[in-house]
Amino acid sequence: MPHKIGTKKQLSENVFTAEVEASLICRACKPGQFIILCINNEYSERIPLTIADSDSEKGTIRLIWQRIGKTTAELADLKEGDEIESIVGPLGNPTHIKNYGTVVCVGGGIGNAPLYPIVKALKEASNTIITILGARNKELLILEDEFTEMSDELIVTTDDGSYGRKALVTEPLKEVCQREGKPDQVFAIGPAIMMKFCCEVTKEFSIPTQVSLNTIMIDGTGMCGGCRIEYDGKPKFVCVDGPEFDGHKVNFDLMIKRLDTYKDKEKSSYEKYKEHKCKIGLDKNK
Repeated sequence: MPHKIGTKKQLSENVFTAEVEASLICRACKPGQFIILCINNEYSERIPLTIADSDSEKGTIRLIWQRIGKTTAELADLKEGDEIESIVGPLGNPTHIKNYGTVVCVGGGIGNAPLYPIVKALKEASNTIITILGARNKELLILEDEFTEMSDELIVTTDDGSYGRKALVTEPLKEVCQREGKPDQVFAIGPAIMMKFCCEVTKEFSIPTQVSLNTIMIDGTGMCGGCRIEYDGKPKFVCVDGPEFDGHKVNFDLMIKRLDTYKDKEKSSYEKYKEHKCKIGLDKNK
């Protein structure tokens, strides 16, 4: 059954959000889970996207994605009222939500999207929430208003100092960990290199840290093997064993190498898609 796009807007240069009709999924989904969508069953690839929010009254889920390859570019070009052919979910193991006490939630770039429903659920479980959001610059910061509403304390950093504090997220994270009465739990979602160094900080203070490795997923079923990671010295598949893991047991160096595998192909497919779009209608003008 096709899924109609309700509201859709652009959050930054290459980041988009849309509310999509998916009544069965929104009733069952929990923080940390994802869906697999296929824009058109005849020719589109299947891609996994984390569920950024859901509304059971409207029967919708919120998707947030970054325009990187052909399919995410094609998705970005859809308009309100357009339909996505198929959406499967919810998939993946949900986040373990409970009253930890004081929780630090660290988001970087597009990682703010999967972090938001986790923060929302943690707040509903009566945790004290300290949120640290990082971006390269002000224009790339997303969901600040949503996190402000859910957080007891919000710290924003930018690499270039164009907004908030000029720092990497690890700097305020270390300062929070050094406070009297250190945090009870940390969640970190963002670029792999960011999560790696966040985990190095929290390991120093023996603070449990959960990370989401959803960016490495490809087909979302465990069949392709593309999301294989080394976890506590053993192989795991992010889409079926995760997507969340104890960050202190993840071999981030190996994961970062695997993430680089498809970057050239993603870029090439996006360039070909743009070139194809630019040629549409040229014959009519001859």
